[in-house]
Parts: sequence; C-alpha cells; structure tokens
Amino acid sequence: MTSVTRSRRQVRLSRKLGLPLTPKAVKHFEKRPYPPGEHGRARRRTESDYAVRLREKQRLRAQYALREKQLLKVYENSRKQPGLTGEVMVEDLETRLDSLVLRAGFGRTILQARQIVTHRHILVDGKIVDRPSFRVKEGQTIQVKPKSQATTPFQVAAAGAHRDVLPAVPGYLDVQLEKLSATLTRRPKRAEVPVTCDVQMVVEYYAR
Repeated sequence: MTSVTRSRRQVRLSRKLGLPLTPKAVKHFEKRPYPPGEHGRARRRTESDYAVRLREKQRLRAQYALREKQLLKVYENSRKQPGLTGEVMVEDLETRLDSLVLRAGFGRTILQARQIVTHRHILVDGKIVDRPSFRVKEGQTIQVKPKSQATTPFQVAAAGAHRDVLPAVPGYLDVQLEKLSATLTRRPKRAEVPVTCDVQMVVEYYAR
C-alpha cells in the first residue's frame, strides 16, 4: 500500500468515525465534517445501542491503529485487573512503545511511530526494541538511537516540528526532545490520555 493510498484511507476513516486521525485528515475533516459516501450529508438516523458501542470501539482501535484481535486481548487482560476495565484498557495501551514514541513527538502519527519502532530506531534503556506492542515500565527511558538521530527526519523531530499537530506532552512522560529522549515517570491515568473515546461503551461492546 502506497503512502498516498494509506493517507486517503485514514482520511476516509476519520470522517467515518467523526474524529481526525492524522494531521492531514484534520484539514479534510474541517472541510467535510460528515461521513463519507453519497448519504454522508444526510441527517443520521437514530443509532442503535449496538451501533454506538461499535463506533466507540472502532474509535479506540483506530487511534492506536490496532487489529481487532489485539484490542480484544487488551480487553480480556484489563477486565482481570483491579479498577474500571475501560480505564485500565486505555492506561495499558498508552504504555505501548509506539504510543509513547508518538506522545514524545518523535513521530507525527501513530503509524509513523510504529514504523520508527519496527525499523529499529528506538532504544529502551539502551537496548533496541523493535516491537510496537512492547510495554514500557515506569522509570524506563526510550530514545532514538544515536546513529538515527543524525538523519533528517529525526533532526526535524528534535526541532519540535511535530509539536504543532500533537497534543501537549502528558504528565506521565518526561521528554527531552532535543535529545530525542523520554522517560515514563509513572503509569498513565485515563483522564490524562489524549484519546477520544467513551471507554465504557467499548467495555459494553465486548461484554455483550
């Protein structure tokens, strides 16, 4: 799949879910803030409870760019943990390596952040980790490896070029952008995580 095709798919998915998933989608979404297709402008019919829950689940999946099987596994693990299942889900997803690479501003989108990880540009406590789903623990530091830091994409990131399209750095992450380094200082809390989703609806979807 080409980058252009992928970008178009993200724009279309953004309109379908009602939230911009990429910086490029923001502009398109502002021009056409309605679902795609010939009936997109028409007033939406009253949605069923199932449709509402499904959309929220799809929103969560899209923002972390997960496969259905991956999100279901997160749900199954989270419901065994103490606390509200929906909040635990988001807090767990937020400790994924690709999520934190994005939050730190090393990449511009979740897909770009994932690519950065899989292409072996990221160190966790000094060791290369190329698994996007790797869970970063409190106190661990992620950093772009020195050799990669010298390349143009990362020099652009270090200059703060992505910060204009990303949410503010959350409180659980200590970022030294000029050094392309970030430390997870504590476990994320749902209220701080910049994700648009009614997590209770996601729980109800899977619990049905």
